[in-house]
Amino acid sequence: MVNGFDPSPGEEFMPDDLSYITETVCIITDKVYAHCQQRECFPRVDVDLGEKTFSSIRFRPGFIVENTLIVTDIQNRPNFRRVRFTLRVPFEVVANDGSIIKGFLPDIFKDIILFIPNARDEFDFRIVVETASRVLGEPTLSGCVLSFAVGVFIIVKVVGRVQLLIPAFGFCPEPPECVEFSPTDICDNFDYEPFPDFFPPQFEDLFPDA
Repeated sequence: MVNGFDPSPGEEFMPDDLSYITETVCIITDKVYAHCQQRECFPRVDVDLGEKTFSSIRFRPGFIVENTLIVTDIQNRPNFRRVRFTLRVPFEVVANDGSIIKGFLPDIFKDIILFIPNARDEFDFRIVVETASRVLGEPTLSGCVLSFAVGVFIIVKVVGRVQLLIPAFGFCPEPPECVEFSPTDICDNFDYEPFPDFFPPQFEDLFPDA
């Protein structure tokens, strides 16, 4: 870089690096105006496996069900809104043969209060949800029915698209070269293996003290 500051993304940032700021720039980005966290626990979720053999469970990002989001004013609380919606979290049960059984956790109904400031009519606030779901304990199998418990961490955000003025170090540095994937030759390891014994051991080899 021209200013001598050439970090790679992910490197630790030091306070002295502030001296390398070269300019202030305007960017258009999403700004989080408010956020809150909640959690939900489902002690038992059942899935019919049929003839399949269970391998693993994975979760997909939760989402607000279409046409369920309702934002209303709160009397005597300016700039705060009542936010109601239904949250749905998809999951996939993976079988040993690679097949997938898809489903949803029970719907999560939310009725919360969030800071949503007054804005011009053309400004659009969005309600954004993020989820982190995980299996609690060990899944159990009874016949063809798989049962498991799930904990869901939820973050709800009020997001608006804005123009921000921020300090900048300039443009990103030139990236490093990509590492090419090279399949391992099955003979590579064989070439370095020690030569085996061709003949069975003698009595003296097995019982030297006899």
